[in-house]
Amino acid sequence: QVQLVESGGGRVQAGGSLRLSCAASGSIFSINAMGWYRQAPGKQRELVAVITSGGDTKYADSMKGRFTLSRDNAKNTVYLQMDSLKPEDTAVYYCNAVLKPGPYSLGEYNYWGQGTQVTVSS
Repeated sequence: QVQLVESGGGRVQAGGSLRLSCAASGSIFSINAMGWYRQAPGKQRELVAVITSGGDTKYADSMKGRFTLSRDNAKNTVYLQMDSLKPEDTAVYYCNAVLKPGPYSLGEYNYWGQGTQVTVSS
């Protein structure tokens, strides 16, 4: 069984910063990619940023230059540094991992965290 444990959400004023962490644990053979998605009320879940095991990162256009995603492979943990936050960044942020649970797994599977609320006030 795989668990993704998120931390670091909260409330901040516009222009402020928050740092989210997500640690993957359990039956993990290898992790291909980890990242963050978010979902605002009444909207679809959208990509925030993702990082591969090789360190390649991809950001949504609206987060480029403000958010930084990093990864500690030894700890199976990713960190999302969010700066210059805007009210429109308010959402539930979900950690995601694409991984192979065991050496004989037929493929990679998608796992999600429980979500952490980020609220940015104007």
